[in-house]
Amino acid sequence: MADTPATVPDHAGHRSRLRARLIGGDAEGMADYELVEYLLALAIPRRDTKPLAKTLLGEFGSLAQLVSADPESLRRVPGMGDTAVAALKIVQLTSLRLLKGEFRDKPLLSSWDSLLDWLRADMGPLDVERVRVLYLNSRNMLIRDELASEGSIDQSAIYVREIVKRALELGAAAMIIVHNHPSGSPEPSRQDIAITRDIADAAGRLGIQLHDHIIIGGSDFRSFRSLGLL
Repeated sequence: MADTPATVPDHAGHRSRLRARLIGGDAEGMADYELVEYLLALAIPRRDTKPLAKTLLGEFGSLAQLVSADPESLRRVPGMGDTAVAALKIVQLTSLRLLKGEFRDKPLLSSWDSLLDWLRADMGPLDVERVRVLYLNSRNMLIRDELASEGSIDQSAIYVREIVKRALELGAAAMIIVHNHPSGSPEPSRQDIAITRDIADAAGRLGIQLHDHIIIGGSDFRSFRSLGLL
């Protein structure tokens, strides 16, 4: 027999229970798939989104990797349209802005833990190597965060002259280099060490200090300064 207008789909009651948990203080006990399920339900209100949520987490491996995935990869999953993709991306952007707000108007060297939390959240899930440079003023406050290079799965070119030239253009007094290792290991390679010293030497001759080079590998990191490499 066909549904009557009064018939309520099974997933509607489940969705109401998830909503009650979210706003009733029981959200800590929710599984990752339940969070994704409810988020997708806001974007796809007429559909049971539990199967899609589980498929997405199975495909991308974790909640962090899911929300960090590029839009094209998300669109390739059946059932994922632009509205659902945008729902996931807004979670990523909101999370990163909240983390960045912890040090945005403070000297970075006195907000080190907050900086690392932001970098690990932003770069840890990436499957392509990227190099970023954080340019700082004389009070060690962030004046610009720029992508310097994006490479293949395991290699990205860093151009010493371009990084130092950009620091001069911005009037930066110091820099922090950050890059990720998609392999998950944050250990610096010989090439990482050599090019970091080249940048430190070139910048130092112009009165610009290289505070650190941070390598992100998944949720872990290495600091050249802490390792005695700077």
